Amino acid sequence: MVAGWCAEPLARAAVHGVGVRTCPRRGPPGRPVPGSLASNIMPSFRPGPATIGEVLSAKRQRRFVGRRAELELLRASVAAGPSDVSVMHVHGPGGIGKTSLLEAFAGVAAAEGATVVRLDARELVASPSTMLDAMRTTVEVPDEGPVETTNGPLVVLMDTYERFAPIDDWVRERLVPRLPVDSLTILAGRTPPGPGWRSDPAWRELFRVVSLRNLDPDDSRDYLSACGIDPSRHDGLIELTHGHPLALSLCADVVARGGEVGAEVLPPDIVGDLVRGFVDAVPDECQRTVLAACAQARVTTEELLRDVLGPDDLGGEAYERFAWLQDLSFVEVNPDGVFPHDLARDVLDADLRWRDATEYTRIFRRVAASIRGRLRGLHGREQQRAISDLKYLFRHLPGVLSPIDWDAWGQHHPEPARSEDGQAAIALIATAEGEDAARIAARWWAVQPEGFSVLRDASDRVRGVICLLDLTSAAEDDRAADPGAQAVWDHAWAFCPPRPGELVTQTRFIVDREAYQGPSPTLNAVPIVTLQRQLAARNLAWDYLTMHEPEVWDDFFAFADLHRVPEADFEVAGRRYGVFAHDFRERPVDDLISLWIERSLAQDPNLQPEPGPEPQVLSQAEFTAAVRQALRDLPRPDLLDRNPLMGTRLARERAAGQTPDAATLQTLMREAVGALGQHPRDDKLLRAVERTYVDVAPTQEAAAARLGLPFSTYRRHLTQGIERIVAWLWDREVYGPG
Repeated sequence: MVAGWCAEPLARAAVHGVGVRTCPRRGPPGRPVPGSLASNIMPSFRPGPATIGEVLSAKRQRRFVGRRAELELLRASVAAGPSDVSVMHVHGPGGIGKTSLLEAFAGVAAAEGATVVRLDARELVASPSTMLDAMRTTVEVPDEGPVETTNGPLVVLMDTYERFAPIDDWVRERLVPRLPVDSLTILAGRTPPGPGWRSDPAWRELFRVVSLRNLDPDDSRDYLSACGIDPSRHDGLIELTHGHPLALSLCADVVARGGEVGAEVLPPDIVGDLVRGFVDAVPDECQRTVLAACAQARVTTEELLRDVLGPDDLGGEAYERFAWLQDLSFVEVNPDGVFPHDLARDVLDADLRWRDATEYTRIFRRVAASIRGRLRGLHGREQQRAISDLKYLFRHLPGVLSPIDWDAWGQHHPEPARSEDGQAAIALIATAEGEDAARIAARWWAVQPEGFSVLRDASDRVRGVICLLDLTSAAEDDRAADPGAQAVWDHAWAFCPPRPGELVTQTRFIVDREAYQGPSPTLNAVPIVTLQRQLAARNLAWDYLTMHEPEVWDDFFAFADLHRVPEADFEVAGRRYGVFAHDFRERPVDDLISLWIERSLAQDPNLQPEPGPEPQVLSQAEFTAAVRQALRDLPRPDLLDRNPLMGTRLARERAAGQTPDAATLQTLMREAVGALGQHPRDDKLLRAVERTYVDVAPTQEAAAARLGLPFSTYRRHLTQGIERIVAWLWDREVYGPG
């Protein structure tokens, strides 16, 4: 049951199909409910129906909403006599409205004078004899030869057709060929047609496939109006249900009875009904895990399933699980992988989170780990897809008003601007922010064109522009010519100056042609290009982001640990801009991603990591002193625990997500000492350092004696060795590991 639905709560069991049946109790008897199609598609019925069933059928048909194209296609096919369409295959996930559509089809066909035969696989055994016997209750079906009717064309409706799969070949090869040339057979099920219907060239000309989707917003509003729902509630319900007919019906039922439906999540009882609508039975534990992973991930691939299932996949290979997933009626395929329909995704995700939070967390972590494992090994468009997948995991974080257009997420990709894009990019900025801003952008285009990314529309025109600046390499005159660049540069040096070799970067312009800085494909692309830069620039110190109306963004960027720095606010031609900043020396990109994961799992955008060493951004002189002290304290964990290196980016990255401790520094120091042995000419330096700090001699004089060196030569080797160790560690503190 999915696409069409009856709003009458007590009639819930009779709802499926392609359109939506509205409640019989709404509106005067015999008149169409506002927004229904009764006036222009449904036929008039004879007065004085003989049974209650006829009354119900007539009322449901009068109040069927939506699916105009499908109904008109059927009406034209029946009215035209022999036509190009002999078999129509309607498919879609549970609750999309297939049964409701078939009921509407029956009414249209009967009004055109057709003989209608209805067969439902939920009530019949999938065998030729059972199907023929069921047909004989309506038409004469001889044991052999053609089927003939004396009362208009024949329309055969087969519901829940996926259960007739065992006799699909018989239906195609033996049954349908016996039907009259002007007949129409409609197969409705969850799965697409089998290959036999598509592989025969002759059948391809007589066969039509209709894939049902959710109702569009206008039809959804018509349905809610027919149910008597206050128009002020329509947009919220449509956004929550994505126009899914069964979900609309269930939510309308709750609201009509005076209940409330959450603005962000469906209530558990509705979720349960929808889960049963999507998935009849999933007895296999691995299949449940696969469904949960598919609901959480933007797209699912066989590689991701292999990572998620891991050693727990005892019942089959990942490719078998992936094949099973592909065959589900609510799962679609695109070049990146497979993904569930929007509502199915929301429902499956909410169901597992509510039923088993521990299992939800376990699967979430594995999905995130799989994506993170791919990030640094990819480049260009492939890396952008992986970043899209990672960011998508955090779409349901509560308490954050997301400006992201999640429905379009991952569908548009930014690309480096071409030389010929300059004029269009600057023109977009001029239109959105004025000529003064455009002159600033043009100057940056002249000196840092590689910092500009664009998004293109279907006509290959520039639809959006994003400008990322490297302020460290910029000339002083260029920074001074831009109030925005100068403001953030001054902030960086005033609050925590970049150390030699470190970068200060800024996302300076974000402009979408249609939405400026509102939800759009261009805005969606901003976290993609910025995270790409953050992953590539391991020596990143400050990263800044500029927005026109910063107050709107406070909560959203705070979740990402990108905090407002009003000291860097600036104006251009009287137009105010706000700035957000993150110091990647205090929380490197890998730690930042871990924080996003923990906040999302805890459903708390304010969650902070477990207390650990206070982040330290040491000057080069302070860093050198700390390394020398760590070498002296190498055998003393109690002293290493107090070393300033404990809070550096170097130590936190070496701890790999754990809290750095004395063992972390001991490992770092020994690795740095061992690095001296990579060059044969430094062997004498290595031996001097080892004898002094690793295999410790009682005194430096004793160390020199053991090495067989004059004391002055030993001291020179030791000094040079310490300098090499400091340089090796400093390089990793600023630029990251090799």
